[in-house]
Amino acid sequence: MLRHDPRRLGVRRRLTVRAAVVVARLLAVQKPDRIRLVLRRLSRGARPASRAEAAAARRDTVTTSAFCSGPVGCLPRSIATVLLCRLAGSWPVWHAGVRRYPPFGAHAWVSVDGIPVDEPYPEDFHIPLLTVAVDDRPEPG
Repeated sequence: MLRHDPRRLGVRRRLTVRAAVVVARLLAVQKPDRIRLVLRRLSRGARPASRAEAAAARRDTVTTSAFCSGPVGCLPRSIATVLLCRLAGSWPVWHAGVRRYPPFGAHAWVSVDGIPVDEPYPEDFHIPLLTVAVDDRPEPG
C-alpha cells in the first residue's frame, strides 16, 4: 500500500522534502563508495537521531514521493531520510545491504539503536554491507 499523499504536509515541509528527494535520487545513481563518502561527510557534527525523528523523516519522504514510497525506492528513500534528519541536526544509521535469505535482493534502510526504522522486514532479514553512522571515521590509507 502506497502512503503517497503530499497534501498531508504543509507547503514549506513538502518543498524541503522534495528537495531532499531530488538530491537523494541524484546521489542514488552514484557508485556505492561515492554514496558512502558523501553521506559520511554530511553526517559529521550531527547527533544521533531518535527513533521518532527518523520515523518522521521517513514518513514525510514516502508521503511526498511516490517513487520513494514504492518497492524499488529504498535507496533514495533511505538517503532522503538521512538528509532530512541532517537538516534537523541529527543522523540515523544508514545502511545498504543484501537479504540474508534467498532469493538475492539488495536493500537500503535506516536504523536507530540497531533496529530498522519502519521496515516491513524482521530485524535480521538484511546484512548491511555499507553503513554510515554519526561516529564513522574514514579508514586510513
